[in-house]
Amino acid sequence: MKRATTYLLGVLLISFFVTSLQAQEKDKLQDKEGLFLHITTSYDNPHRLLMPLKMATMMANDKAVLIYMDIEAVKILVKGSKDITHPDFESAHTYIKKLLEMGVEIYACPTCLKVAGFKTEDLMDGIKPANKERFFNFTKGRILSLSY
Repeated sequence: MKRATTYLLGVLLISFFVTSLQAQEKDKLQDKEGLFLHITTSYDNPHRLLMPLKMATMMANDKAVLIYMDIEAVKILVKGSKDITHPDFESAHTYIKKLLEMGVEIYACPTCLKVAGFKTEDLMDGIKPANKERFFNFTKGRILSLSY
């Protein structure tokens, strides 16, 4: 009886230890993983703009997310820009507002803004001009990069 109790206690302790280690490793991974989204399109392809914004909104709940928008995409980031909609998605401005409220950083390419006829001062509140250093330090480890 004593031997069976000792054996059972040993199995329980090992199970607890393994489960604890797995949880710690999962927490470490979540702290380190990040999503870098590169978006290049806007009014010319609403689906291609809204899909990564929707994805960012879902991922930002438990991952570090950074969004970099250049080429045509900067046009949606300026004050007074026309909103973009597409079936089965919320509007671009809705996603942008939600993402900023979630603490997601959204960056616009300054050169692309200039080419489009805008200045960094024209950016919506909360949108920042791109900062190359931030691309590498927004999270502590692995970065998944997706381009649209």
